[in-house]
Amino acid sequence: MSTPYPFTAIVGQDDLRLGLLLNAVSPTVGGVLVRGEKGTAKSTAVRALAALMPEVCVVPGCRFSCAPDSPDPACPDGPHEPGSGVSRAARTVELPVGASEDRLVGALDIERALAEGVKAFEPGLLADAHRGILYVDEVNLLHDHLVDLLLDAAAMGASYVEREGVSVRHAARFLLVGTMNPEEGELRPQLLDRFGLTVEVAASRETDLRVEVVRRRLAYDDDPASFAAKWADEEGALRARIVAARALLPQVRLGDGALRQIAATCAAFEVDGMRADIVMARTATALAAWAGRTDVLAEDVRQAALLALPHRRRRNPFDAPGLDEDKLDDTLEQNSSEDDDPDPDGPGGGGRPPEGDGPDTPPQGEGGADDTPAQSVPEQGGEKEQGQAGGSGEQQPVRAGEPFRTKMLSVPGLGEGAAGRRSRARTEHGRTTGARRPQGALTKLHLAATVQAAAPHQRARGRSGRGLVVRRDDLRQSVREGREGNLVLFVVDASGSMAARQRMTAVKGAVLSLLMDAYQRRDKVGLITFRGKDAEVVLPPTSSVDAAAARLEMLPTGGRTPVAAGLLKAHDVLRVERLRDPSRRPLLVVVTDGRATGGPEPVALASRAARLHEAEGIASVVVDCESGPVRLGLAVSLAGELGGTAVTLDELRADSIAGLVKDVQGYSRRAA
Repeated sequence: MSTPYPFTAIVGQDDLRLGLLLNAVSPTVGGVLVRGEKGTAKSTAVRALAALMPEVCVVPGCRFSCAPDSPDPACPDGPHEPGSGVSRAARTVELPVGASEDRLVGALDIERALAEGVKAFEPGLLADAHRGILYVDEVNLLHDHLVDLLLDAAAMGASYVEREGVSVRHAARFLLVGTMNPEEGELRPQLLDRFGLTVEVAASRETDLRVEVVRRRLAYDDDPASFAAKWADEEGALRARIVAARALLPQVRLGDGALRQIAATCAAFEVDGMRADIVMARTATALAAWAGRTDVLAEDVRQAALLALPHRRRRNPFDAPGLDEDKLDDTLEQNSSEDDDPDPDGPGGGGRPPEGDGPDTPPQGEGGADDTPAQSVPEQGGEKEQGQAGGSGEQQPVRAGEPFRTKMLSVPGLGEGAAGRRSRARTEHGRTTGARRPQGALTKLHLAATVQAAAPHQRARGRSGRGLVVRRDDLRQSVREGREGNLVLFVVDASGSMAARQRMTAVKGAVLSLLMDAYQRRDKVGLITFRGKDAEVVLPPTSSVDAAAARLEMLPTGGRTPVAAGLLKAHDVLRVERLRDPSRRPLLVVVTDGRATGGPEPVALASRAARLHEAEGIASVVVDCESGPVRLGLAVSLAGELGGTAVTLDELRADSIAGLVKDVQGYSRRAA
């Protein structure tokens, strides 16, 4: 077994360490989400925390880690008689991004359940993590239905597995830790709210601090055991402090003054629901216990707010988490009471975690770089065009108009891509449309089809009682239809013909609205712009619509209109993405007025480039940005060449009365 990096050897990262330690003291805080760029000790800190967790006493042989003094009465391995147990280290269970639902919650042997009436249950990762740590690296890349199951179990302290009326329940109380790189996509606000705390981490830009990080990491890599031994005393002291804080926690008093400050703070920052108030109360109590106090002070409430509120203030997908600390201080002061202790140097020395670095250690930094690298995104570039046809030179970027709810654009046919909310697809979740023989392990039983397959053979199988004799060959898997996420590739005209400020504001507002729609439907997005002489991949396909919105905001305009270059660049990007993820179907969204200029025969070149997409069955839609009393209909003609459809900016609005919802016309070879 490898030696983990010592928790106390991590340089700085105070908020990260404090958030983890508070959950170790009081798991009811609700877990912690660690957000930050790659290489900032996120994974290192989580794995190091496991070595600090106190040992747990379990019933011998119980696969669900029941406590001997209070065993779970519904334990599938029970019932257990109260008695002595065995001690073992608390487990740290890692949930892979590609895990299945059965791997997470466990699996029932449906064949034995039908034929023998036996609940043969194979525990999943939630059972393994009971009374330990469940760590989800890159939680933002986890399928939504798995995140829902995970957070439901964390909230209820139990996991439920149901298959065709056969159900199993077991306890599942664990310290939930998720890490994510925001560059690779955000969690939905509803899921963000289910994490108790969130912390932001970033690499320091100070040379001395970075030197210390590298020095320690190299020493650890050269001899992990020797490096860990140097920090053994600090680790032991921190472990003892966690145990002491846990013992003190039930004695901590949360007075009316602190409760009033918590309620006033949540109201002032307009957080939704009451979960924030509850999490803040639990966090403030844990902070007091961590500091060795039995009373919650204003400083505990302030620190709890900084950890529990930032991620709950997002109102749309492009809002960055954050908290106005001046407003927080004003709110706390206005709602302070005489019972609050004004002296921050109370028993225990405050709520920050102890520094394992000595008095000369700088305040911030990172302790490792083993996080999964994110997809790199090139910076916006491109030459400036001055005085060319189709525009009067490059214009300064204009702000996007107000986003709006867009009509549904979907890919025709039936796909098999990753679960999402856009196009029809065969999925593990959704409405049942048929049955088939299982290919591999049975996951979703079609009960009626199974009974129908077994019924004709009952006499030959010697059935004598009321039970149905079922063989493995009789089992049928449900075929379900749901929705998939697609790759939405935006090709945006940034030429001089689009450069009128009012017009470009409306165009950017429309693209921003489509990006918000892509976020809600769990799509990947990419952004290509064309102007001047060429096209540029501003954002390679990614799950981060935030990054696409940021690139869109800074998009300049001006120059000629090389429509063909934009379409050819899109063809190259889609070809590469098809090799990377063949099951994710693309949707090409071209935003232009259709006026092709620059070079010999620009219209003919654009037509030939469009027919490349039509020949490969790429679902396409053209957002027609043409305005004015005289319209040439060039965007509509381009849509015809693409084999897709055209919608105006007005028709794109969901509340528009210009027409019904427009699915993308055309065909795909996969659907055919």
